[in-house]
Amino acid sequence: MKITALVSLAVAVLAFTEASPIDRRPRPDSNKGHSVPLTRNKNYKHNGRAQIAKLAARYPQLGLEERFSHLRNNAASSGHVPLTDVGNDLEYYGNVSVGTPAQVVKLDFDTGSSDIWFPSSTCTTTACKAHTRFNSAKSSTFQNDGRRWTISYGDSSSASGTLGSDIVSVGGISVRQTIGLATKESSQFGSSPEDGLFGLGFNTIESVSGVKTFLDNAIAAGALAQPVVSAYLPSVRRNGGVGGEYLFGAIDSTKYTGSLTYVPVTQKGYWQVLIQDAAFNGQSLGQTSQGIVDTGTTLVIVGDAVAKSIHGKISGSKNDPNNGWLVPCSVKSSTANVSFKMGGVSFNVPVADLAYEDMGDGSGNCFSGIQGGQDGLWILGDVFLKNNYCVFSQTSSPSIGIAPLNY
Repeated sequence: MKITALVSLAVAVLAFTEASPIDRRPRPDSNKGHSVPLTRNKNYKHNGRAQIAKLAARYPQLGLEERFSHLRNNAASSGHVPLTDVGNDLEYYGNVSVGTPAQVVKLDFDTGSSDIWFPSSTCTTTACKAHTRFNSAKSSTFQNDGRRWTISYGDSSSASGTLGSDIVSVGGISVRQTIGLATKESSQFGSSPEDGLFGLGFNTIESVSGVKTFLDNAIAAGALAQPVVSAYLPSVRRNGGVGGEYLFGAIDSTKYTGSLTYVPVTQKGYWQVLIQDAAFNGQSLGQTSQGIVDTGTTLVIVGDAVAKSIHGKISGSKNDPNNGWLVPCSVKSSTANVSFKMGGVSFNVPVADLAYEDMGDGSGNCFSGIQGGQDGLWILGDVFLKNNYCVFSQTSSPSIGIAPLNY
């Protein structure tokens, strides 16, 4: 068809414009008519995006404005994603645009996983029906992959379906991205306000081998001014839970105090680092461990020994066989701190944040924001992150920049 041929022509022109300019010299043959000498423009700079814009204006019937919108928008920049704080800092989600025209889904940004997924319009489970379902048939830029995909999480929730790819835009940063379209979701997702997850881990823990993460693709496309994602997760207790954001490609120095301490990643997969010590009010507990900084986990989960040591210093704490560690809800007024040392610097979690949720049984006890059961690989979840600004830096030597939040 004519439109298909014109699209092919446009792609060919794009490829040509990205190549170096050619010095065309006249051929001295009078029988060929008059030749016009061309002069090489030494100041020429490649600009495929400008050529696409020019073609889009010249041939509007091609629909190039939509087909190549991810190229148009990808000058190195930063993308700001406002967050909604769910409940008592239970989880945080932001809006992500997918497809052409854009369909908006609410996703939980998770440094503890790497897949990007949400329900497909073909999913008919109860959990899927409770959320926005992506209709791939309505996106002109969707490409079917066909590979099967499945993922499960530490809370026994799971999802499965097929892979596809489309233009994914986060705070204005747009790239073509492989996505998981769920055709089945476990019941745990039914009550979640978000539609799916946006994995920010490394590609080594993608559910399907060989799939690149959003960060991989955005960095490769030169879409980010810096190869970072900065997380500011607010606290209901400290500021009403407002103003949260993920910042792709930039760091907001107004969100933290002092300077960032960059802690090297010890193993790529999760954002894993060495936790050199844990302390209570500055007193070392003599514990060290590998750990991960995980935006997708609500609590701080440590080894049993350090959990016992921390709660042993809080009068009235107890380890309930059915509910884990409990603390008196009155610790909300405490000025004490638990700290975790990384990169030679200690970062605080106020004991006040250990009174995470009232048990509601009249006992005056609260479910603790720090729990045990994670020997060998501690998890610094949102109870840590809502007190510390974290910059996930995906350079050739990845690291996490950490500094106390500026409330």
